Amino acid sequence: MILDFSSSLHIVWALLPEIVVAVTGLVVLMLDVFQRGSRSAPSAPWVGPLAITGLVGAVLANAWLLTLEVPAQNAQIAVDGFRIAMNFIVLGVAIFGLLYSFDWLNREGQFTGEFIFLVLMAVVGMMLLGGTRDLIVLFVAIELMSISVYVLTGYDRRSRRSAEAALKYFLMGAFASGFLLYGIALIFGSVGSTNLSLVTSEIALGTASNNPMLFAGVALLLVGFAFKVSAVPFHMWTPDAYEGAPTPVTGFMAAGVKAAGFAAIVRFITIELAPAAEFWEGIIWWLAMLTMIVPNLAALAQDDVKRMLAYSSIAHAGYLLVGVAADSPLGRSATLFYLAVYAAMTLGSFAIVYLVAGKGDVRSKLSDFRGLGWRRPLLGAAFVVFLLSLAGFPPTGGFIGKLYLLSAAVESGESVLAITLVLTSLISYYYYLRVIWKMYFEEAPESLPTPERPGLAFGFAASIGALALLVAGLFPGHGLRTASRAGEDLVPRAAVVAPGAAPSARPSGQDPAASRASSNVSEPER
Repeated sequence: MILDFSSSLHIVWALLPEIVVAVTGLVVLMLDVFQRGSRSAPSAPWVGPLAITGLVGAVLANAWLLTLEVPAQNAQIAVDGFRIAMNFIVLGVAIFGLLYSFDWLNREGQFTGEFIFLVLMAVVGMMLLGGTRDLIVLFVAIELMSISVYVLTGYDRRSRRSAEAALKYFLMGAFASGFLLYGIALIFGSVGSTNLSLVTSEIALGTASNNPMLFAGVALLLVGFAFKVSAVPFHMWTPDAYEGAPTPVTGFMAAGVKAAGFAAIVRFITIELAPAAEFWEGIIWWLAMLTMIVPNLAALAQDDVKRMLAYSSIAHAGYLLVGVAADSPLGRSATLFYLAVYAAMTLGSFAIVYLVAGKGDVRSKLSDFRGLGWRRPLLGAAFVVFLLSLAGFPPTGGFIGKLYLLSAAVESGESVLAITLVLTSLISYYYYLRVIWKMYFEEAPESLPTPERPGLAFGFAASIGALALLVAGLFPGHGLRTASRAGEDLVPRAAVVAPGAAPSARPSGQDPAASRASSNVSEPER
């Protein structure tokens, strides 16, 4: 089937995965409202499976996009291999995040359709972020994702910590949204369009190269992106928000929001703003350096596992920024592969933390994990796999992902970032292995309750997640090839076309790094 973007129906086909998720969320919300007798009553048991079914349908719709023949056109929403791969990652986060969260919702007596609806709406925003090529769509997607996650952070209305975390996250997020919107306004004022292809054309043609308003707008957008992915020094909200939020929400935030943020960074920065690389490369370089060093050092002093994992999440944003700083097809592919691995190990880690923490999330201290490997052997084994993958031990997917990022950094001449990645990973071994030591080499006191047995959905999700990380570490070939193809197909080959939009200045399939090389523009030395 050949997509014709002059047809409204074909635009629907191009956006089918997002539409399926949005419709599923609306159906879940409306059916839940009518079947519940009162606001405080729990939802029917079928609400969760209905949401999972809708997400699986979106996965199938996303796979169907691969069969479409798409003409290369200027676009607002791209239909390319990168967007499709990012959709798979985000949908995977949503499916496994919900499977993990069902136990928590039942335990806390808060199993309601609103929770699932908010997750699905956040997923729609995340998916749009992976394919947007228009600044207005970018802002709408970020706000749809962010507002949903703000509410999820304060979802446990009985918890003062949850309310405090939501307030802090909302206030800092509002500032970040302001930076984004002001940056979009400055770019529009400089170029006269919010279409990223036209912005790229203006920069490539040199008509905007000396326009301080344009680069101020780009700088403000970078600030907004850095906040969303918790890059240092815009990370201050992260430990408090992650610690106070319900732990399943923390896992969803750490995996999904970060994946969506990096999808937007990779497309917007390394593709659409490729002609202005001399402006943003230094900024990304320093963000990567600081984000690898600062949180790894801060995590050493944490005695709360949930807060330690929050700092770990910040540090992994630094590793991912190394792939962005490499600014090459290999760097983009490595970032995509590591995002998939990171999502699996982060979701699994936070899920086990909330199971150990018990009702009210009261037991997340390091001492609460004493003897876990003997009291709950399967749970302990899964946690070991997740922690070792976060640390980058072979034979896990985390090791292959870091190796892939190192290769991209070395190939691009970013040897300092590569060395920093290795050294900070070595630092992280201490706080990851300290948890494993508590689990297997320290005896639990009789007063420490044994974690409850996980439900079937939780056990299935944890088993699949741990197995996937081991398979990615032992047999990484297929995953690496898939990431490589998606990274190479990042240059948009299609999209929902704005009427009368001009064609892109860069031929489809041409890598921005190659474009810079062909124009004999030398990279400034850092």
